[in-house]
Parts: sequence; C-alpha cells; structure tokens
Amino acid sequence: MSFDREREMFTAKCGDCGNECQVPFKPKDDRPVYCRECFQNHKPAPRPGGRFGGRSGGYGGDRGSRFGRRDDRPREMFDAKCGDCGNDCQVPFRPKDDRPVYCRECFQNHKQN
Repeated sequence: MSFDREREMFTAKCGDCGNECQVPFKPKDDRPVYCRECFQNHKPAPRPGGRFGGRSGGYGGDRGSRFGRRDDRPREMFDAKCGDCGNDCQVPFRPKDDRPVYCRECFQNHKQN
C-alpha cells in the first residue's frame, strides 16, 4: 500500500448544522455524518483507565488481566472437575475433554513449574 497518495474524500451534509463537509469515508444513508465542528459534540466520553482500559503503564485493569474487559457484565463461568485433586471448580472458559482443567489452587502449582 502506498502512503504517498491522497486519501479519498467524500462530500456529505452535516446531520446537525446542515453544512456541506468532506469526510474520509463513504457516508451511509442510515447513519448521520457530522462536520468537524459538530463531530466534537458527538464524540463518546473517554473510558476510565486510559486508552486500553487498564492501569496506567499497562494494558489490563481487572485482576492482572493483560486485556481490558469490554463491559461490566459478569464473566460466564463453566463447571469443571480439577485434573489433579478431582474437586469441582468453575473456570472462565469452556473446558475441552482432551485437556485437563485445574482448580485455582492446583493451577498455581502448575504455573510455578
């Protein structure tokens, strides 16, 4: 891809003030387009925790996660049986029959090795 060519611009009518403006995408009939000035009034509020939704200086925010959560819904948990101690536990992913799943305590033992 060549970076030295001009970006294609499209003519549109601002959904707020009605002025003609240029935008770097092809407008769709079902969504309003805003000129530069009116767009500032429609920008979403910044997320708390910075650009990546986490602690300053890192990507994650919740419980050491490397990736920030997209919303505040509770994470879906799945029932499983620990491959080491045999206790019932819950994990944040759908277990596969061909791979062992570990409870929180046993997982720490595997993580250190």
